[in-house]
Amino acid sequence: MTSPASKPWILGLTGGIGSGKSAAAQSFMELGVHLVDADNAARWVVEPGRPALTQIAEHFGASVLQADGALNRSALRELIFKDPQQRVWLEGLLHPLIREEIRQYFARAESAYAILVSPLLLETSQHQMVQRVLVIDVPESVQIERTVLRDKTNEEQVRAILKAQASREERLSRADDVIVNDRDPAWLKSEVERLHHFYLTLRGGQ
Repeated sequence: MTSPASKPWILGLTGGIGSGKSAAAQSFMELGVHLVDADNAARWVVEPGRPALTQIAEHFGASVLQADGALNRSALRELIFKDPQQRVWLEGLLHPLIREEIRQYFARAESAYAILVSPLLLETSQHQMVQRVLVIDVPESVQIERTVLRDKTNEEQVRAILKAQASREERLSRADDVIVNDRDPAWLKSEVERLHHFYLTLRGGQ
């Protein structure tokens, strides 16, 4: 347990699609590390009853709501896909709320360090919230193979997603730590444990 005075430092965990960052995150959680997933935070801020959802509905109209009042993600995606300006508006509304959601969650963390898992850590301002970056890295061919199998999708779609994410080179150039996840799950787990013991010795992530 840390004393309230020593707030945990924040590790950013990222990696391209199919790299295994969720498996790595799971291993850290099993070691008792407090962890928040940016994708989950992005879902929480638009739940029914939250102010963001009201603003989105006022801005885009009722077509972006489902019958039960929840957000119709595919309808919203369609609208912002057609009009980049709308996407900018939406990101301007949501990104600060997501950051706040993540911050509040970390304020309750009781581990020596806490982890922000985000596929877009380096592509958004989320990287400003972390003191250190761990990249789960795999060769692109492995990313494609794993994602096609997992999401039952085709190679073309996976390549389109890869294009939208930071390039492998860029991610690696900004990483403090890298796990090359091209072996079996047991090996990944042992690498996570090795880093975890190292992280416990760090002050402020440095």
